[in-house]
Amino acid sequence: MPKIWVVRGLKKGVLTTGYPNAKPTPEELPGRSQPPMPTPKADWTAGEKGCPTGAIRSGEKKIDLGSCIYCRLCSSAGFAFEEGDEVGALKASLTAGHREPIKQIFGRSLHIMMIDVGSCNACNLEVLSLTNPYYDLSRLGISFTNSPKHADALIVVGALNPAMADVLKRTYESMPEPKLVISVGACAISGGIFRGAEGFVSPVGDAVPVDVMVPGCPPSPVQILEGLLLGAGRLKKEDARP
Repeated sequence: MPKIWVVRGLKKGVLTTGYPNAKPTPEELPGRSQPPMPTPKADWTAGEKGCPTGAIRSGEKKIDLGSCIYCRLCSSAGFAFEEGDEVGALKASLTAGHREPIKQIFGRSLHIMMIDVGSCNACNLEVLSLTNPYYDLSRLGISFTNSPKHADALIVVGALNPAMADVLKRTYESMPEPKLVISVGACAISGGIFRGAEGFVSPVGDAVPVDVMVPGCPPSPVQILEGLLLGAGRLKKEDARP
């Protein structure tokens, strides 16, 4: 049996993703990565009423992707989900208060730490998938660290709960400057389905300065990687969703 796998490996060659030098493949952006898009017949009022997280705002005719969990319940109100968008229609976005990183520091080496402030573990698994042979984060000079004192970037996942609020702040304060914070997933960005729950404190951005937001429930590994590269100055700002 081991011989069979060796032969298969030799035949298929290198299977590591070509991103960011190549466009993501459809497999890297699954259907759950596609956000709702209003059609000409979209009923904004019905969409808002049926949205479990308040992502659809009929008064503004706007969809807040940071709150959207991509449940597709709004499809019955005339919101469509298109397949095959290039880098996930969920492009990572810089926040208004983003501090431009020093590319000379983050351009070749970036140490990241992940902190879970109250997640279901879905985002955690997507983040950790970046370390597998397919995404091979180390090829880009990016690696994980377990100490905030050695971290350049902090990835935050989950809906912030009271027990973790102070831990998050102290972790952030322990990081050396310059530093980045990336909110990954709807729960970290807005609270997602937990917004309004007794155990939810606030969006991560209200507790610590957030530089990059990666929407999704959960976002795919390639979208999280995009957020890291964007924050580190390795992707042009104009390549990100406004």
